[in-house]
Amino acid sequence: MKTGTALTGTLFLSKLITQYAHIHQKTVGKTADEYIRQIGLRTGEWIERVYGGKDEEWTVDRYAEVIVDLKNSIGGHFYISEVHPDHVVVKAEGCPFGEAVQDAPHLCNMTSSVLGGIASRKFGYSKVVLRKRIAMGDPGCEIAVYFRETVGEDGDVYQDLSYTPDHGNPFEWEEETIRLLNEQLRQSDDLVMKLVGELEELREQVKHKG
Repeated sequence: MKTGTALTGTLFLSKLITQYAHIHQKTVGKTADEYIRQIGLRTGEWIERVYGGKDEEWTVDRYAEVIVDLKNSIGGHFYISEVHPDHVVVKAEGCPFGEAVQDAPHLCNMTSSVLGGIASRKFGYSKVVLRKRIAMGDPGCEIAVYFRETVGEDGDVYQDLSYTPDHGNPFEWEEETIRLLNEQLRQSDDLVMKLVGELEELREQVKHKG
């Protein structure tokens, strides 16, 4: 039986990941953003190892080339737009997740933390500004990564990031990270229960007044 869409492994995986991320955010709320941020930071560290050792110094040009290459290697359509001593701008005509990213736009936090984490470890500081996002309906993406503090644009700041110790696995989260995430989940649960209690009180008040 023929259909209008050719199902590929990449398309299926993109849809699967975005749907999982969508459900994850619905169930744990803003804590999902922190999980994605942590995954992005660790993935960025692993990517640095792919493109060279952690002690290797990068120029701004090298950084721009790497982030575009890594994005295109996983199915994106990125290109360098601007390179300045204090920031770079990259643009994209296609997302690695395809149009499926619109189902889970908070996955853009992954891009922010991967690019921001690499820049912070290489240059000491970074701010990532997601100016345009396919996930939010824009025809393309535009991302600025600053290497110095700036008040001109709001963005995600990354600084004082450390590397995983030698021979360590960047994807094995420290107990402290897991504890903090669990604490955030607990606080979310407490907030939900508080709201449920307040709604129950309102229901009782309305019932008595009626």
